[in-house]
Amino acid sequence: MELKDFLKLVEIQTKIASVYPFLIGLFFSWSYFHTVNWFYMILFFIAMILFDMTTTAINNYQDYVKAVDEHYKYEENIIGKANLEESTVRKLIFGMGGMAMLIGLILSVLSGWLFFFIGAVCCFIGIFYTFGPIPLSRMPLGEIFSGVTMGIGIPAMTVYLNTFNDKLFFFEMKDNTFALTGEISAVVALVWACLPLVFTIANIMLANNLRDLDTDIVNERFTLVYYLGRPHGIILFEVLMLSCYLVMVVGFVAGVFQWPVLLTLLTLPKAIQTLKRHQREVPHPISFKRSIDNFLLFNTSYVLVLVITVILNAFK
Repeated sequence: MELKDFLKLVEIQTKIASVYPFLIGLFFSWSYFHTVNWFYMILFFIAMILFDMTTTAINNYQDYVKAVDEHYKYEENIIGKANLEESTVRKLIFGMGGMAMLIGLILSVLSGWLFFFIGAVCCFIGIFYTFGPIPLSRMPLGEIFSGVTMGIGIPAMTVYLNTFNDKLFFFEMKDNTFALTGEISAVVALVWACLPLVFTIANIMLANNLRDLDTDIVNERFTLVYYLGRPHGIILFEVLMLSCYLVMVVGFVAGVFQWPVLLTLLTLPKAIQTLKRHQREVPHPISFKRSIDNFLLFNTSYVLVLVITVILNAFK
């Protein structure tokens, strides 16, 4: 398999959807909880990217195997288009997934078993998102599971690894007993900080389904858009995006964020312009790019304001 085919198989350009939750989890941990463990961050980043590539490869493999449309199977899907051996693809999937899980187990032993349980849930959803007799991606659940798994799961594991010594949330087994403990305020703050990621990641899947509705029906994929219809799906797409800005304002008022977070509001006019373009372009293929544009626009500003907060905290 050539490198270019491998990169297309794992859709390397989409890995940015994992990098941003990691960065936001990292800098939120640094700015809100004032702690970072760089060794754990490096290990977790490697495992996260490997697992993301694994799930994407599974997705393409399952779409190839289950494809009803011959044109899609041999002209659009990278496995058929590049004439890749199914056995080679399977070996790659097991190799990347196995390495990711090994690193995850090492981190679990080092940091505590709550990391293992959170990671196991995320892995389960990631694998069965596209695998099994009825994959989650072929049901009206894709947006929910992708948004929550990546938007909360990745930042939660990132924050956990950085704060486990403080036991802000911790699972303990001792003397035939177990206990899950944590600070409610810390968990609420973390979940609130994750909401924009949940919304923008869900919107990537939603935009994909808005674009591919007709093809999905042919290939027996009945996504959320199938049940909502395109007009209502577009409205949901816009509500999720605009809600990100509301989260920032409420989070500032509630003390989850410091004042630099309000700088994200500067991107609102551009986000609205992109939403209008998306509304005009659906179902043209270019419409999917608008979800990526707004994802990058908002979350880049989100990362930057958290970095600014970290810098300001350093001078206090």
